Amino acid sequence: MNAYFQYLKDMIIAFFSNLGHWFNDRFARPWARVPGEFDDYRSIFSMYSGQFDFAGWFFYVLFWILAIGLVGAILYGIGYLIYRYVKFYKKQADTDKLLHQIEQLNFELYQALTEKDRILGLSFTKGIAGPEGEEEEEGKTPEGGEIRFPRLAQIDQQYATPLPPTRLPEDATDITLSGICERFRNFACSQMHLYYTIEQCRVFFAAMGTGKIIILEGISGTGKTSLPYCLGRFFRKNAVICSVQPSWHDRSELLGYYNDFTHRFTETVFLSAIYEATFRDDINLVVLDEMNLARIEYYFAEFLSIMEMPNVNEWKITLIAAAAENDPRHLRDGTLLIPQNIWFVGTANNDDSTFTITDKVYDRAMSMFFDNKGIPFEAPYTEALPLPYNYLNNLFLQAKADHPVSETTLGKFKELDSFVIDHFKLAFGNRIMKQINDFVPCFIACGGTELGAFDYVFKSKILKKFEVLNVAFLRDELLALDHELNRLFGKGEFKMSHAKIKDFLKQSSAD
Repeated sequence: MNAYFQYLKDMIIAFFSNLGHWFNDRFARPWARVPGEFDDYRSIFSMYSGQFDFAGWFFYVLFWILAIGLVGAILYGIGYLIYRYVKFYKKQADTDKLLHQIEQLNFELYQALTEKDRILGLSFTKGIAGPEGEEEEEGKTPEGGEIRFPRLAQIDQQYATPLPPTRLPEDATDITLSGICERFRNFACSQMHLYYTIEQCRVFFAAMGTGKIIILEGISGTGKTSLPYCLGRFFRKNAVICSVQPSWHDRSELLGYYNDFTHRFTETVFLSAIYEATFRDDINLVVLDEMNLARIEYYFAEFLSIMEMPNVNEWKITLIAAAAENDPRHLRDGTLLIPQNIWFVGTANNDDSTFTITDKVYDRAMSMFFDNKGIPFEAPYTEALPLPYNYLNNLFLQAKADHPVSETTLGKFKELDSFVIDHFKLAFGNRIMKQINDFVPCFIACGGTELGAFDYVFKSKILKKFEVLNVAFLRDELLALDHELNRLFGKGEFKMSHAKIKDFLKQSSAD
């Protein structure tokens, strides 16, 4: 037994001894000559250093500086490559992690959308009593059919009993457009603490008599959204505010869409507002707040085209391809006729976060620019004015009959048109001339002047287009245009246009 333990001891000693020799041969022995090599370097230096002159010592020091710099550069390069590799590896790992998180979020989004569709598939009509006082089956009408338009169906139920006709208050039975402007201004001041100039009121009501699309633009906080909101309170029919989102890119964001999974139409507030207006006889305003957060000509294109049709009976939007028995009452073959008692008011901020409003939109709408806050003033307490649409429309029609555009002023304006074409290569177009024939009479009936109306149209429709021109190279042409306005319409007229041209001239001087 003692022999075995002696064997085990010698065996272990021999193994580790050989292992030590192996490490010595592989790692230590190659460096065994290094001390001797340094002795050789020292001997060579001792042999020649005594004979160095000043230049020799200078180059000796310079050599070692360069040698050390070279070694340092090599070590730095190796370290930098290692750093870049580690950074790249970490970035790749982070990318893989983010991709995994994106996949997880997409899966969760899919689950959320599926859950939303399931909820939308639930009945909207739960709790509606049938003829015997029993609750109807979910998702069914009293007749047992499926409801494809739950919101519009609710509006049908809300107006199952027709509203009584809207009547003017006793103190406003013969009110004129001018009187409406004054009354609205006093109402906004006394009840809403909003302050608008009488000129702004005249422009807005004249714009209502010109078209169904009005754009209020300018800097934030100047009362753009407050104006239609206050007007809705004035008419005792609150304006519907629809907040435009940057993701809007087609009409489905505005009107909704048919869900093939739930067999329901996903309605929007915008669509509900239009449909509700078909049951009413008063004034309805729909506000597209921050309308240029998305491209207007994308999501609002259908409305821009429809409202160009001269026959208002063709102002139809198709919601669904095939009609069903239990569709809303005012849907005809899946289409909805846009009622005439509705106006679309868009608000737009002019900053870097928004899209530029294109000429296609401007040419089809009337626009107002807000550049400062209203100045407070005193006004008598004024009640609201519930106004039937037919009454307001008749005032517009009467204004166009009583105050047609004078041939003299129209002739001068055409001369101005030729001047702008010759000097700026911009034309008014037939659409703008039609708007002039509608806007000018309404503006006069609201208490304004004919030249004041032409001034506003020229500034908002024509000079607005100059903003895309390089005015720095058009200084002489702008001065000539300023002189042409004085020649055609006299000094002291076209104040807004002169002020706009003055701004362009300042801009050209700054450039």
